[in-house]
Amino acid sequence: MIDRALGQVAGWPVANAAAAVLVGGTAVATIGEVDRSFDLASVSKLLTAWATLVAIEEGTVALDEPAGPPGANVRHLLAHAAGLSFDGDAIAAPPGRRRIYSNTGYEVLAAHVAARSGIPFATYAREAIVEPLGMAATTVEGSAAKDFRSTVSDLIRFVGELARPALVSAETAAEACRVQYPELAGPVPGIGRFDPCPWGLGPELRGHKTPHWTAPSNSPATFGHFGGAGTFVWVDPLADIAVVALTDRRFGPWALEVWPTFGEAVLAGRPAEGP
Repeated sequence: MIDRALGQVAGWPVANAAAAVLVGGTAVATIGEVDRSFDLASVSKLLTAWATLVAIEEGTVALDEPAGPPGANVRHLLAHAAGLSFDGDAIAAPPGRRRIYSNTGYEVLAAHVAARSGIPFATYAREAIVEPLGMAATTVEGSAAKDFRSTVSDLIRFVGELARPALVSAETAAEACRVQYPELAGPVPGIGRFDPCPWGLGPELRGHKTPHWTAPSNSPATFGHFGGAGTFVWVDPLADIAVVALTDRRFGPWALEVWPTFGEAVLAGRPAEGP
């Protein structure tokens, strides 16, 4: 049944696509060229966030230490609550008042980790997550918000880490997937404004958002991220199933037509529990 669900990917209106389904943190099926390199776009933010969590556990930075605009901290930056605009240096709101999805916020976050660690953020991210997970085809140059590249084969390793954390403690991973500043409203770019708009320390949390890019049957605890390059990962911890999908077509209405349907098929096709 999982293979049948993955078969939908072959019919997506894109030039190239590859995808994988993980159950229990382990890949059970794939489709497409899993070693083909794709732009991750904003899925890059998940890698940046996880590297920052490693930095927090190492004591390089602290969640609530000042970072970014006056009054903001690392937690605000991770959760898109620092008040920075989408791009550029403009401050659109005081920290903790609105959920403003911000590329700039993640670039400021990466610069803060680099300053505190004394090494370039790309180097820190490679040493913190890319090399330990054996993600040999992943590049972390450019903007920490949107410029990383990777393959499905590599992201299987990363999504396995999201589902079964080993680089950070269970407590830190749980905090990353807990709603931060739960009262905040704001937009999910390309989809709409939500009140509230739940977000964790990097991952977007599905909550009760409708419409959404995940499946309608995904649990509210589902977390992940999508990218403007037509890429996404999600983990549903209640179903214990996860998906990574990479394409080379910009996100648009086509994605909102096929991604949720695909997600429904994946959930429906999950292997039954043993006796």
